[in-house]
Amino acid sequence: MKLNFLHHMRTAAQQMLNKAVPQPRPPMRDINPPPAGAAPAAGQQQETETAARQHINPATHPADYAQDMLNRMGIKLDLHANLERAIDIGSVLHPAPAHPLPPGAQFVSGSYSNHAGTRNYKLYIPASYHGQAAPLLVMLHGCTQNPDDFAAGTQMNQLAEEMGWLVVYPEQTAQANHSKCWNWFNAIDQQRGQGEPSIIAGIARQVIEAYPVIERQVYVAGLSAGGAMAVIVGTLYPELFAAVGVHSGLPFASAQDLPSALSAMKRGVNTAAKAGNGAQPIIVFHGDSDTTVNPRNGEQVMAQRLHHHHGARPRVRSGAVPNGYRYTQTTHTTADGLPVGEHWVVHGAGHAWSGGSALGTYTDARGPDASREMLRFFRTIS
Repeated sequence: MKLNFLHHMRTAAQQMLNKAVPQPRPPMRDINPPPAGAAPAAGQQQETETAARQHINPATHPADYAQDMLNRMGIKLDLHANLERAIDIGSVLHPAPAHPLPPGAQFVSGSYSNHAGTRNYKLYIPASYHGQAAPLLVMLHGCTQNPDDFAAGTQMNQLAEEMGWLVVYPEQTAQANHSKCWNWFNAIDQQRGQGEPSIIAGIARQVIEAYPVIERQVYVAGLSAGGAMAVIVGTLYPELFAAVGVHSGLPFASAQDLPSALSAMKRGVNTAAKAGNGAQPIIVFHGDSDTTVNPRNGEQVMAQRLHHHHGARPRVRSGAVPNGYRYTQTTHTTADGLPVGEHWVVHGAGHAWSGGSALGTYTDARGPDASREMLRFFRTIS
């Protein structure tokens, strides 16, 4: 089932039903209707009840519509008993994968609230952590995902264990967006001190206050809607985030509403606004066969950040993953040789985390390991 940013316009139940249940045919006109007052035959009554279920109006009876769909799919979940709390249909479809933690490691839940709202998060604490100062990475999931799914797919926790990092995964809510997309296209969510960026920055600060984080080694990265939001958060809070990682995302302020979001996703923006701190490096991954977010967006994310570095020197390297995709890596450095950006184009890849694990959604193991390359880049610039 193909999902993209704009699916927040529909409920998750409607998305699933459109794929899972065929549309009913128009009823045939009975040329010999039964006499008035006659009781329908048993088979005819069953057909009538089936037709009634198929014609539930989602606009007027959304709960009944979703409940009927769940019943047809064999999912035992009583929506009517849970209407007082938001049902996350995405979590029903993509339950958190079971992945045992190394002995001594923790994947703990937390929550942060400010004037813009409340978001839960999960924090990975490696087994090697014993109170020493450590880098912190904020990971922003894509649409329909959750922290467990995103951690399993990117395998970032395994790398954090290997390198001694803390990783925090903020979680978007179904109340804020039906498909759990970060609202990168809303004007309020593109302003410092407002909306979701303020919540994400607040989560990072909450972890920094609770653990001895190396404050100039705090980074933010994300996939798809999360990648677009990572660009926004990094742009708005350059004093907090030392660098940004973007996978299949879009430039800062590339949309202000749903129509402009669709346009940007399909073809990129006409002119990417100059944005970002020139001292904040960025690494970008994008598949050149991505039909959800046009690869031109990756180019524009790089151009938007590199406008501070007119003399940045590009170095291009090509490679290939054994039995996988070819890729082109373009590295931009200052005249002094300091890295300011890397752009990885994965040839033949679609809208998925490059080098990820099938334990999570929206991953493609045939590409270079985006997680490892991002951490390597962040360590290089620090």
